[in-house]
Amino acid sequence: MSIQQAAFGLLDGQTVDLYTLTNHRARVLKVTNYGATVTELHVPDRNGRLADVVLGFERLDQYVDHRAFFGATVGRVANRIRGAVFYLDGERHELLATDGVHHLHGGRRGFDRVVWSAVPEDTDAGPSLMLEYRSRDGEEGYPGQLEAKVRYTLTHDDTLVIAMQAESARPTIVNLAHHTYWNLGGYAAGHVLDHELALRAGLYTPGDPVVPVGTVATVAGTPFDFRNHKPIGCDLEQVGSTPSGFDHNWVVDGTPGQMRPVAELRHPASGRSMSLEADTPGVQFYSGNFLDGSLTGKGQRYERHAGLCLETQAFPNAVNVPGWASQVILRPGHTYRHNMVHRFSAR
Repeated sequence: MSIQQAAFGLLDGQTVDLYTLTNHRARVLKVTNYGATVTELHVPDRNGRLADVVLGFERLDQYVDHRAFFGATVGRVANRIRGAVFYLDGERHELLATDGVHHLHGGRRGFDRVVWSAVPEDTDAGPSLMLEYRSRDGEEGYPGQLEAKVRYTLTHDDTLVIAMQAESARPTIVNLAHHTYWNLGGYAAGHVLDHELALRAGLYTPGDPVVPVGTVATVAGTPFDFRNHKPIGCDLEQVGSTPSGFDHNWVVDGTPGQMRPVAELRHPASGRSMSLEADTPGVQFYSGNFLDGSLTGKGQRYERHAGLCLETQAFPNAVNVPGWASQVILRPGHTYRHNMVHRFSAR
């Protein structure tokens, strides 16, 4: 087991580092403190061959220049806020519209575009990295100074554990999410349409088209039914999105706040699989629709559907829906928590 730290570059006079975490099985996770971002994760296929299964880049400047959120921690509020405005305790807060007329993933300079402090630690479970960021009151339009923490642990049984938390001395809203693009065939495998996905969700939140309207609907009889494993490409064209693909929020079965199964992703060709557990109300499944070949990383051009995201989260636009707002409102004396467990295996 080891944790190595190396310089990744400079940003506005700040040193940015890259941390390499290696467990007892010689599996490797790489994380940079720019955006608390996962840059590499190497896991074996059914024959024991290792591959890096996350889309990403080799250099810091590529992460600074792109807007696809590869591997990043997004916030202060992930996903979309309708009309880039919200009310909290009767006070109106205006945000920057970064996705048409809506606010997306924390604004122009969200948590994915700042340098976090980082402290590596060897734990009994495996090598771990704690990252912290202080978001000032009023940053990107959000009220309250927020103390955010994200811990990545690569366990000795090939599990990636991500634990997020945040506290604020003033009422605010928070919804942190992890935004890795997965391709279990390896980042250079082409596309994920042949991956088989199951979501432990019988309901989803319809939108108009991308922001939920505040209702839930059954997945039965729709392209959004992933209650049993099916290839991602199976119903892709029936979704009706432009470009075609999934970019929607599902209501995870069970009780929010409790760890429970969210998803299982399988790649038949390599035998790799990833199961995901979390304690959040929802999960955003995004099939890489807006990748268009303009981004190149690790020597690979990332075309449409080159990777997929499974972003456990509160519901998009929750703050503007009375029945959902409590999912994202954080008050003094309380701690926001979001925990994810990614288990990797091969068969």
